[in-house]
Amino acid sequence: MPFLSGSASFERFVVRQFSDSSFSQQHVDVLEKFSSQSMPRFADQEAHVGYAGGEHLLDNAFDLGKNLIDDQLHCSVRIEIDQIPSALKNAWLKMELAAVAADNSSGRPTRKQRQEAKETIQARCEEELATGKYRRMQHYPILWDPQESELFVSGSSASVLGFVADLIERSFDVQLDRQSAGAVAQAWARDAGMISQLEDLHPECFVPDVSYSDVAWANEHSDRPDYLGNEFLLWLWWHGQEIGDAIDLGDGNEVVFMFSKTLMLECPIAENGKETISSDSPIVLAEARQAIQTGKLPRKAGLQLVASGEQYEFVLQAETLGVSGAKVQRDDSENSFSREDRVNSIRNLRSTIDSLFGAFLERRVGEAWQADASAIAAWLHGSPVASAAA
Repeated sequence: MPFLSGSASFERFVVRQFSDSSFSQQHVDVLEKFSSQSMPRFADQEAHVGYAGGEHLLDNAFDLGKNLIDDQLHCSVRIEIDQIPSALKNAWLKMELAAVAADNSSGRPTRKQRQEAKETIQARCEEELATGKYRRMQHYPILWDPQESELFVSGSSASVLGFVADLIERSFDVQLDRQSAGAVAQAWARDAGMISQLEDLHPECFVPDVSYSDVAWANEHSDRPDYLGNEFLLWLWWHGQEIGDAIDLGDGNEVVFMFSKTLMLECPIAENGKETISSDSPIVLAEARQAIQTGKLPRKAGLQLVASGEQYEFVLQAETLGVSGAKVQRDDSENSFSREDRVNSIRNLRSTIDSLFGAFLERRVGEAWQADASAIAAWLHGSPVASAAA
């Protein structure tokens, strides 16, 4: 259970058009109505998707006391896919073709026999699938905070997130908006009254030989500046090595940070490939330095944060601000935490990441950015240049 024990991994959505400020028994009833057990199964559907209790894969029980934690709804979405392995289907087909061709003088099946064999195997596949023998099941815990209109989903693949979002939107009559780095930046800009400044931004080219107007991994159908997540990690890297490992949040608090364990970088123009580095402190290694000097940008990084007396260790995906492997508490018997403590730790981690990203955005859209960008470019080339942040 990623949200209640062990390490936590999640992507975030904003929930729109949800009229209730808190959850009650009627919402638990919705979970039961659209549960994996209650939802009808159709032979032609891509996957069978429904709610589960959240404690384990086969948990089908729902209860207000169990599924409501500190006014937040916790359960899981179970996804069941019936699919026969392609290698097995191919083997069945070849065996069928060999059998029908045995009586042919040529030793090869005719075109008609090939078509009939395919139809026979298709019928066999349907019979085998009906038994449930080839059913793959997985469940993905979700955590829904109605006060912040925010939903945490433990899955990360596009297909899983699509299945989860579709179920929640249909069952609760809401709209979900995935919170990528660009979406978080747009929300921050609206709150700060800087939406026009944000819209005027374009990707910063820190290395003269690598020029681009957008990064290679950008979604061409989206107007969200998700590249800011990549620049955020590079800015943190530079700040930690040239200025210090503490960021002032402007409200009397600060975040102390450190890169740790993993770092993945990629060329923004898709010419120099990608590189993954594993080390206790990957950014101090020569290959990491050489990668950013050739124009590669961070796409994923392991981070340790200390803020407000709490410490977090996790891996951050730059463009999505998705979190994986987050250690939000100690799970040993001497330091046991309640379910409410776990949920609050996850909320605090999200808030800390957003506050740190907000500190970067404040500089990125402001007049201080030119000094920072020049300092980062000089740092990449080994030349000391003063920054306004100093």
